[in-house]
Amino acid sequence: MLLFFVLMAFLAACFSCSVLLFAPVREAVHACLRTIWRGVRQPYWNGGQSLSVSISRMLAGTGSHLRGMHAFICRRWLLALAVLVLLTVPVLLAFQLSGKAMLDGFQGSGRDSNEQVLALLQGEQLTAPVALPPLTFTTAEVVQLRPMLDSANRNWQLLEPGFSQRLLRVFRVMREQYGYEMAILEGYRSPERQNQLAQAGSNVTNARAFQSYHQFGLAADCAFLRDGKLQISEKDPWTLRGYRLYGEVAEAAGLRWGGRWAMMDFGHVELQQAGLLRK
Repeated sequence: MLLFFVLMAFLAACFSCSVLLFAPVREAVHACLRTIWRGVRQPYWNGGQSLSVSISRMLAGTGSHLRGMHAFICRRWLLALAVLVLLTVPVLLAFQLSGKAMLDGFQGSGRDSNEQVLALLQGEQLTAPVALPPLTFTTAEVVQLRPMLDSANRNWQLLEPGFSQRLLRVFRVMREQYGYEMAILEGYRSPERQNQLAQAGSNVTNARAFQSYHQFGLAADCAFLRDGKLQISEKDPWTLRGYRLYGEVAEAAGLRWGGRWAMMDFGHVELQQAGLLRK
């Protein structure tokens, strides 16, 4: 839907600029409007003329003007191409660089930072939690939602130290302030695994090898633990609330949250570094 509105806005901008810049286009549009107006009002003023005849004449006149407009653009194709490029490039760049979509209900609390997170970032070096049993990641619900999770890497030591400390502090705030126990589903991801996930379909990931921060130890997918079981699906109200809080705390710690993306990934967070990813 967003792409449709962007396309409509682009077409409207192209049409407006052509009318403003090219006098023949402006005259053709004006003539078309006059023809349409005469065709609409003529049945009411010429009592003997049928509506179908008026419509036929109106369409014929409009087609003639449109053909004239097309001929003018063909004669001035270099100028028309230059205008098209000037209008297209900014729109495409803005759409490409936006990178995320705001999600209703996940706009955050309006605070610029989380005081507890900022204080923790200046404090002690936290240690990674004890690894969960492998069976935790192979339950029926987990396999249904994340079918390739059993082969994921959850070794905290393979994460970049600065990123892992931020994530550990997010985990602490979620536990101590909001009562949510968290677990890492996947951290470092090899280029081979990244390509395997990309081949599984766009519903899994659109990123190929070295197009994801996972390959640099700067990203992690996380979920919640309740009664010793992983809670992943956002359809559960308790889990959905947890993702919202998780996103706020992660962003306060300087991480980017996947819940703001067009293809939402609620459990994903990453520490971005300019120029690192391969385009």
